[in-house]
Amino acid sequence: MFRLSNLSYKNQRIFIILLFSIVPVVLLFTFAYLPVIKMFQYSFTSWDGLSKKMEYIGFDNYKTIFTKPEYFAVFKVSLYYFFATFVQMGLALYFATILSFSVRMKNLFKGILFFPTLLNGVAIGFIFLFFFKPDGTLNTILDLLGLSSLQQKWLLNPNLINISLAGASLWRYMGMNFIIFLGAISSIGKDVYEASDIDGANRWHQFRHIILPSIKRILQLNLILAISGAIGVFEIPYVMTGGSNGSSTFVIQTVDVAFKYSKLGLASAMAVVLLFIVIAVTIVQRILIKEED
Repeated sequence: MFRLSNLSYKNQRIFIILLFSIVPVVLLFTFAYLPVIKMFQYSFTSWDGLSKKMEYIGFDNYKTIFTKPEYFAVFKVSLYYFFATFVQMGLALYFATILSFSVRMKNLFKGILFFPTLLNGVAIGFIFLFFFKPDGTLNTILDLLGLSSLQQKWLLNPNLINISLAGASLWRYMGMNFIIFLGAISSIGKDVYEASDIDGANRWHQFRHIILPSIKRILQLNLILAISGAIGVFEIPYVMTGGSNGSSTFVIQTVDVAFKYSKLGLASAMAVVLLFIVIAVTIVQRILIKEED
């Protein structure tokens, strides 16, 4: 019979480490890697998600995706979130820079800016659903300010719906970028600022020549994550509109194909395509960043 006491102290430590590592490795494989493997398998079938038999059809699902433009037409919606990403990061960096200096009640402002990140995405969707209603919060505020002429049906107008949804997404994710930027800026030594003050530098000079070069890597990482998120946006538009009225994204379309039209094989192929698009965008960004360096 195997006994732990029979092993040397070093081997006991190795055995215990391996034993405790088994559980997270099994969980990681079961809930992360295995679904991806099965997704690739399903993408080569015409499975409806219910029947026991899966008919192998080769690359037909991929041919369908790349030969029918409607599957890629929804990516134009991602452009709204793409541009909102730069606004979001700009605002996050602006507030992080200001609150890194001595400002009254800066802890209160930090909490206000970070608060949306603590909320569930579904809850935020419902909050903004009421916010953008024809008789909702936004139109009520405009009416109180005497700006009734600016009132709109924000989620019913095809020209405004994606701007409204991108705005809600901006509000939700700006807090995370803000806290990351703030942490990076706070790590800069005070002696650097003191030396710049002696040289006569103002806040703009400190931001341009001290803060930006110091957080360059963090800025690049946030940009990669933000652009990847803009491509795969799902929660906000799905909760608020369900993808109707021209607000459908590629992920929402994939979910509809899988569960609304019972084409799990085709939906799996769409998910694989999206995965490779995100990987390709990330690789291109990293190459551009290296070339810039």
